[in-house]
Amino acid sequence: MDLLNTLVEKGLRRELPTREEALAVLATSDDDLLDVVAAAGKVRRQWFGRRVKLNYLVNLKSGLCPEDCSYCSQRLGSKAEILKYTWLKPDEASEAAAAGVAGGAKRVCLVASGRGPTDRDVDRVSKTIEAIKEQNEGVEVCACLGLLSDGQAERLRDAGADAYNHNLNTSEGTYGDITTTHTYADRVDTVNKAHAAGLSACSGLIAGMGESDEDLVDVVFSLRELDPDSVPVNFLIPFEGTPLAKEWHLTPQRALRILAMVRFVCPDVEVRLAGGREIHLRTLQPLALHLANSIFLGDYLTSEGQAGKADLEMIADAGFEVEGTDTTTLPEHRVSGGGCGSVCGDGGEGGCAGDTPAAEAAPAEAPAARTELVAVRRRGAGTDVAPNA
Repeated sequence: MDLLNTLVEKGLRRELPTREEALAVLATSDDDLLDVVAAAGKVRRQWFGRRVKLNYLVNLKSGLCPEDCSYCSQRLGSKAEILKYTWLKPDEASEAAAAGVAGGAKRVCLVASGRGPTDRDVDRVSKTIEAIKEQNEGVEVCACLGLLSDGQAERLRDAGADAYNHNLNTSEGTYGDITTTHTYADRVDTVNKAHAAGLSACSGLIAGMGESDEDLVDVVFSLRELDPDSVPVNFLIPFEGTPLAKEWHLTPQRALRILAMVRFVCPDVEVRLAGGREIHLRTLQPLALHLANSIFLGDYLTSEGQAGKADLEMIADAGFEVEGTDTTTLPEHRVSGGGCGSVCGDGGEGGCAGDTPAAEAAPAEAPAARTELVAVRRRGAGTDVAPNA
């Protein structure tokens, strides 16, 4: 397809596709899916080869959040039967992180529920970061603590944090439908604070919340403008007891198209396959490795992932290799601070010759809800049960 050839050429030049081109990727048919994956795979291999970076989540504080994010099992008013516990001690968190590192994780992501950290919370997390760094040479640490106040990003950096995660989640136009206790602008401000402090910014999205194709393109283009080093792509985990429990809109094919679109828009960025991959990609997970160059190993914050051993086998069977701590993830031009540089222009015209126009396509039947695939986490951090890594 002319569209895919154009997108590959732009991706190899780090050139921004047009909105029309990004929308056309999402509108491609299932018959063209493997062509889409192959095209985006060329861009992925150009910048990241066949390396897969492993990340490991440690939920420092679970549940009891005052925010009302509709997608979250830890939200205010959630009836999801998840683990609830207050802050892990630094040695407990370090022990949990060590399990992920032993499984091959290169980055440990420290997450805590809540609107944002107090200064005391930052002190607590700083001690945890120091403990993890002391016991695990070469490991990266990313903090995800909510909205940051002035000076907090700098304190996390001084404690040894390498990165800070704060996702945009959805488009600015629909953000108020998902969350009312803070704004889209608040999230953008926190990502900018991380950037300004010299932390590697990590910001992504959640797909499958009932958004339109236009919303997906809007948020990914906004992420490109923010220029984070890594973009996690989450697929909604429809927890019973949350407002979005009945949102089962994704098919494995649509999830792959979304990942391909993100790769074309953010060609040289660490695209991370994140929460919900097991639920929505299912047996097509290995194909996603041709699009994303980073995944989470084992479990998530409040839900279980597939066995860590199965993740490693999947990577090997698909012909990829786990990225070592002695390898720099990002391309040299990003490590040196160049970002996407001066080649972020809109480029040429879009179009998808030969595709069936979206308006003429037969409406797809909504996929059946697979509630049996949502397994609440009962092991690892905050329990006496061995973690999944």
